[in-house]
Amino acid sequence: MQRQLMAPQGPTFSRVVMGFWRLHTWGKSSAELVEFLEQCLDLGVTTMDHAYLYGDHGNPSCEGLFGDALRLAPSLRQRMEIVTKCGINLIPPGSNAKLVNHYDATSQTIVASVNESLLRLGIEQLDVLLIHRPDYLLDADEVAQTFTDLHQQGKVAHFGVSNFSTTQFELLQSRLDAPLVTNQVEISPLNTDILDSGVLDQCQRLRVAPMAWSCLGGGRLFDMSNPVAQRVMPVLEDIAAEIGAQSVDEVLYAWVLALPCKALPIVGSGKIERVQTAVNALSLSLGREQWARIWVAANGHGLP
Repeated sequence: MQRQLMAPQGPTFSRVVMGFWRLHTWGKSSAELVEFLEQCLDLGVTTMDHAYLYGDHGNPSCEGLFGDALRLAPSLRQRMEIVTKCGINLIPPGSNAKLVNHYDATSQTIVASVNESLLRLGIEQLDVLLIHRPDYLLDADEVAQTFTDLHQQGKVAHFGVSNFSTTQFELLQSRLDAPLVTNQVEISPLNTDILDSGVLDQCQRLRVAPMAWSCLGGGRLFDMSNPVAQRVMPVLEDIAAEIGAQSVDEVLYAWVLALPCKALPIVGSGKIERVQTAVNALSLSLGREQWARIWVAANGHGLP
């Protein structure tokens, strides 16, 4: 497995990341999850992506299910990097109908989220903590001080963000001595706007590797009622035949992996065969015309 330095002075991650957004729907026992994690680690997939809110409003929480597996096989912790996210408050079902889900990057919420995540996961330190979504009321000085405190307390080794714009990233970075180590963003043929947003250019300039979520479009690229899927799927099938890929999934991962910002695809499936698919893509290479052919199909028009 290829490894990737995430930022200057940052951690090193596996080039393919395992995501646990839907862990609570996989129906795996703790023992079965241990087996799955061992299979991922044997493939070289060592980076595990979580978030405080993943799960069914915390009952169960995906972090908690993962922690149950680690308690069953504690030696696995030393073989992996654990990332989690904070900063989204969901209103529980049955609450006052006037209340809305909202972002919250206050010190109180970040600290409480970290403490709860550590408890659920049954670990002493997070390798990386991300602010999940840009809070419009985010006070950069407050967040920076909170990050410093959490690092000094040994609770978090590194920090990053998720779904931040270039200016939001720069604002928070301007208050920090250590580099933000990633910006986790959506990258797929269903979100080519990210290519023109400046976010990936900023990552390349700063030598910060982004983490890429929803590389397969959350399954929408396989829904042939979707006009984009209707245009993209035949192109993916052609290119798969051209480069010897075993599936169009491999081509999609290869499309993301081709980006010079060194994006790390996140796999969200509980089936080891799907993880293997992403790993296989590391050995594939798309030519510039092939990469552009997918972009053209996704957008429905030629390059400018």
